[in-house]
Amino acid sequence: MGTGGGELLAKLSSAMPPQTIATEEWSANVPVAKKRLNPYRIEVVHCRSAQLPFKDGAFDLVLDRHEDLDPREVARVLSPGGKIITQQVGRNNWKELWNYFPRTPGLYDHLELYAEGFQQAGLNVLTNLSHDYKVAYGILGDFVYMLALTPWTIPGFSLERDIDSIISLDRDCRTENGLELTECRTLLIAQKPRAT
Repeated sequence: MGTGGGELLAKLSSAMPPQTIATEEWSANVPVAKKRLNPYRIEVVHCRSAQLPFKDGAFDLVLDRHEDLDPREVARVLSPGGKIITQQVGRNNWKELWNYFPRTPGLYDHLELYAEGFQQAGLNVLTNLSHDYKVAYGILGDFVYMLALTPWTIPGFSLERDIDSIISLDRDCRTENGLELTECRTLLIAQKPRAT
């Protein structure tokens, strides 16, 4: 789910089963993913993750990296005994921004939200982990570029409007490695019970 340009799935293609299908919601990514994944015979389906166009019980495994999902839809398309493995951006991601950009929206807690959703959909949660770690951006411009590419991080972000906050963030969070920020990732694995 949410294959983007198909970069990660292409790297994993040798370990994928013969019938592997990728989904992508963003229309600009669909042709890129199709071109990249076509040589591996991986079909790319343009769809919203909340409305998966697949029959009930179609998949033994659903992989999701950073794509929003609907636990009921995932449970519906999983076969009995099938698993969902999802990595999401955690609520503490870039938490240093909160002091410099008060309009930064808080991320919701995927671990809680999805774990509860999977349980309500009848799945068993097997793994539910969160991990914070430090990442350094060597050049301030690299991080500013990331902010420009992710408009949901700081609504209305612009270098002109936010230059003072960017400079303060860099001054206070710069180490010998660069601009050092916290990244947070979550891992959740759930399984649909086998038919009895």
